[in-house]
Amino acid sequence: MTIKRITVFCGSSAGKEQKFEDEAYRLGACLADRNIELVYGGAIVGLMGAVANGVLKNGGQAIGVLPHFLRKKEIAHHELTELIIVDTMHERKTKMNELSDGVIALPGGFGTLEELFEMLTWAQLGLHRKPIAILNIDGFYDELLSFLENMIDKGFLKPIYREMLLMSHDIDILLTLMHKYQSPSVEKWIGKTEV
Repeated sequence: MTIKRITVFCGSSAGKEQKFEDEAYRLGACLADRNIELVYGGAIVGLMGAVANGVLKNGGQAIGVLPHFLRKKEIAHHELTELIIVDTMHERKTKMNELSDGVIALPGGFGTLEELFEMLTWAQLGLHRKPIAILNIDGFYDELLSFLENMIDKGFLKPIYREMLLMSHDIDILLTLMHKYQSPSVEKWIGKTEV
């Protein structure tokens, strides 16, 4: 799979540990080194700003998508290759999806999880076939993985849909997994007796 642009979902906060910001910056630098453009939420603060700075300071291209009502709260990054202003959060996600060939989630809060799971849901419904990945910095998403296994065990998620979510703590491994990704071809709607 050819990946020219990756959307990164992550926190507008940097978190309590420096390692989150450092890895976000390093991801940006790796994207720039591989000539992969960044699509992200458009802010200069938190992990959002770190990943954008990692791209820009290493000669890469960064496109921000920011709703106008968040322009002051999230503080728009003014050194981006392009900043696209939209009206709503839904328009933001739609535009980011249109612009990218894959998704990586870094640590974040409710917004990051909502964006990640909407992309997974769209993939499950066959609305796109893009790789969706988590950079699991310092085991941040370990409990989420356990919860997904619980969903499978209780019969609410097919194992093949769990395989749609790629994960690694290593940036190079994660990008390799994304390049090799092939989406499953399974019908979403299942009968009453199927799991």
